[in-house]
Amino acid sequence: MQLDFRSSPRPTVGVEWEFALVDKETRDLSNSAADLFAAAHDRLANEGKLHKELLRNTVEIVTGVCENAAEAVADLSDSLAVVLPAADQVGVDLFGGGAHPFAAWSAQQLTAGHRYEELINRTQWWGRQMLIWGVHVHVGMPEKKRVMAVLSSLLNYYPHLQALSASSPIWAGVDTGYASNRALMFQQLPTAGLPFQFQTWNEFEAFAHDQLTTGVIDELSEIRWDLRPSTKLGTLENRICDGISTMHEMGALTALMHCLVVDLDTRLASGEELPTMPPWHVQENKWRAARYGLDAIIILDARSHERLITDDLDDLLERLSPVARRLGCEDELRAVADIPRRGASYQRQRAVAERTSFDLVAVVDSVVTELRDSLAG
Repeated sequence: MQLDFRSSPRPTVGVEWEFALVDKETRDLSNSAADLFAAAHDRLANEGKLHKELLRNTVEIVTGVCENAAEAVADLSDSLAVVLPAADQVGVDLFGGGAHPFAAWSAQQLTAGHRYEELINRTQWWGRQMLIWGVHVHVGMPEKKRVMAVLSSLLNYYPHLQALSASSPIWAGVDTGYASNRALMFQQLPTAGLPFQFQTWNEFEAFAHDQLTTGVIDELSEIRWDLRPSTKLGTLENRICDGISTMHEMGALTALMHCLVVDLDTRLASGEELPTMPPWHVQENKWRAARYGLDAIIILDARSHERLITDDLDDLLERLSPVARRLGCEDELRAVADIPRRGASYQRQRAVAERTSFDLVAVVDSVVTELRDSLAG
C-alpha cells in the first residue's frame, strides 16, 4: 500500500486550538456550538478557520499556513476577534483548559454526523467521557522518507511539551493528583495514545494497510496518535499539548514545537542518526509528565539517565536558539521559560482552588479570564 504525502517545500507551521464553551453564569459546559457558528455569521467557517468537533460544547479555531509562531499567533488573534464577540451574543465564554473541572459527561450532546456517531458507537463509555481539549501544531515536512524518523526522535521531548501545557488537574469535581488527566483519558480510545516508533515510511504504510484491512480504521485521520503524520497536509502533527489558555503560552509552545521538528529534520537531512529511546522509556516519561508536570524527573536517553525536567528544558531552549533565529521566533521560544516561572496552567488552577476553598466555578473563571486578558494585553 502506498500513501501519498503532500510534502511541504518550507518548514511552515499551523495551529488547531480547541475550546470548550462555558455558560457565562453557571460556568458549566454549554452545548451551543451551532449557535456560536450562527452568531459568527459562518465567515470563519467558510474560510476553514472555525470547526465543529465531536461534542456540541466544543469549537476549534484553525490557522492558515504560517511561516512562524508570530504569524500563527496573529492569525489566531484575528479569528478570536470575531469569535469572542459572537460568544458574548450566545452567552458563553471560551475555556482553554485541557479538561472542565466539574461538568458531567452525561449532559453533553453529540455533534451530528456519521463519523462522530460511529466513534461513540464503537468506543461507548470511554468515548462519552472525552470532555477534553487540546492544541495541535502542524509542521511542514519536505521529505516523507524522513517523517517517521523525526517523529520517533521527537518522542524524547514528549514530557517537556506535556508538562509545559498540562492544564487538566481537576476532573468531575475531584483533584486527580495529575497535572494532565487529559493525557491519560485520551489514550483509552483505540488508535489514540503514543505512536509506534517506525523508522521508515514503508513501515508506516504497512501498518496503515493492516489497520484499514482489519477495520480498525476507515480512514487515516482515525489514527489518533499523540504525534502523527498528516499525509494530506504534508506535515508532522503534534497533538501532545493540553488546552492552552493564554496567547503568550500559545506562541511559546508553538515556537518550541516548530523548532524541535525543524532541528531534528535538519540534522537527519545532514546525515546524523537521530537519538531515540526504547518505547518503555517513552511510555514512562508520558506518565511522569502527566502525573508530576514540571516537577517530573524524566528519562533522557536509552542509557536510562534521568534529570529534572525544568533543568533539561533550560539546556534545550539554549540549544534551539539558532533554529529559532532562523525561523524568526526567538522571542516566542524565549517565552517558554516564562511558563515554569509563572506556573503552568495546572498549577495556576490548583492555586485558585486552594485560595477559594475548592470553588470550581472560580477555577473556570480564572481560565476564561486568562484568555481575555492575554488578548487585551
